[in-house]
Amino acid sequence: MMRAPEIAFFPEASFGAALNCVGIAQELQRQGANPVFICHAGFTGVFAEYGFKEYHLPEHPGSSAEAIADYWQEFINTHLPHFDLSPLEQLPTYVGPTWRAIVETAIAAEGDLAGLLAQIRPDAIVLDNVIMFPAIANAGCPWVRIVSCAETEISGVGVPPYLSGLAPGDDTGAFNTAYAAATRDVHRHYNAFRKRHGLTALPPGTFLESSPDLNLLLAPQAVRYERAEPLNAACFVFLEGCVRRESDYELPRFAVDGGPLVYVGFGSLGAVDTALIKRMLLVFQTIPARFLVNVGGLIEAYDVVPDNVHLASWFPQPSVIEQASLVIHHGGNNSFCEALYHGVPSLVMPYCWDGHDNAQRAQDVGVGRRINRAGWTDASLRVAIMDLLEDAPMRRHLADVARDMQSYPGTSRAAREILQLLD
Repeated sequence: MMRAPEIAFFPEASFGAALNCVGIAQELQRQGANPVFICHAGFTGVFAEYGFKEYHLPEHPGSSAEAIADYWQEFINTHLPHFDLSPLEQLPTYVGPTWRAIVETAIAAEGDLAGLLAQIRPDAIVLDNVIMFPAIANAGCPWVRIVSCAETEISGVGVPPYLSGLAPGDDTGAFNTAYAAATRDVHRHYNAFRKRHGLTALPPGTFLESSPDLNLLLAPQAVRYERAEPLNAACFVFLEGCVRRESDYELPRFAVDGGPLVYVGFGSLGAVDTALIKRMLLVFQTIPARFLVNVGGLIEAYDVVPDNVHLASWFPQPSVIEQASLVIHHGGNNSFCEALYHGVPSLVMPYCWDGHDNAQRAQDVGVGRRINRAGWTDASLRVAIMDLLEDAPMRRHLADVARDMQSYPGTSRAAREILQLLD
């Protein structure tokens, strides 16, 4: 190919997927490709800040960035009480409605997405999402699926059900039955949409097929499952995470100096729960450590902040985690992989979706600990934090994990695999 290949990224409208794609795009650019981004409303400028060209899905009445933000804010507020429920209990209350919202978003975007792809005419498309858009399958070029949620998104014998928070060997019958019931109607609706655009129906409960060209899974070796039947290495490639390059971060001056650094971030979804974070701050002030806490756009909700705590609306997360001794997070795959990449233990307090799976996996393989969002006490949270800060064997294990991940950066491997599609 004489010109630089143009790779179109289409991440879902979440910062986890968006920033994961940025890491891969940075490496593609370094290796001579021209990455561009297709943006959902509300993500305009996110990729331009990293130097990438953006193509924007047009806004329609009710689909402006403000309207979509208001819709999802109301959606989250409605479902906030459901985050206290178990993964099984969340199926009818949260998972089913979320799949409905995802399907409707895909249907609404289809025409505009097809138009943008016809304009861009990319050499390959990279999809980081949990649902398939027919426009991508019909674009006439190779497409890559990124599995940036937990590895459980790709089912198999030996792998617990996606979103279940179960461990290998646990009884899965009740969860599988409830998941099928919670997704049955919306799945029929989605398959009818696929049929209208020339795609075959997917099996019950499945909303995204594997790519025939290339599938990239972010799960590093340290947390992978033992599959009874390994995935086909010709089109399934495991990465050692996918940690992007980020700007340096200079630590703020705390009123209380000294002590290990703890980073706390629950993503844009978790930041909405200001009551929970305020409870945690009361515990943090009793611990001889410094805490950086990401509170998203709700920083004005906090009028009392302990001397050993610094709040901010945003942090260059990989650069912060590199300096931390512990990360407290919601089980998002980016946060989990970034902690592993820098050899830092995780205290995972999952809210929903694959956070349950990553929380259980962190505990099962000895790289962190799970703590339920509901039911913790001041004493139990304090003990969990102190135990992880003082767990020397876990730190030695994580140092080995970090060395292995940094020796084989997932971003570089992903870029090479994508470019090989075009040889």
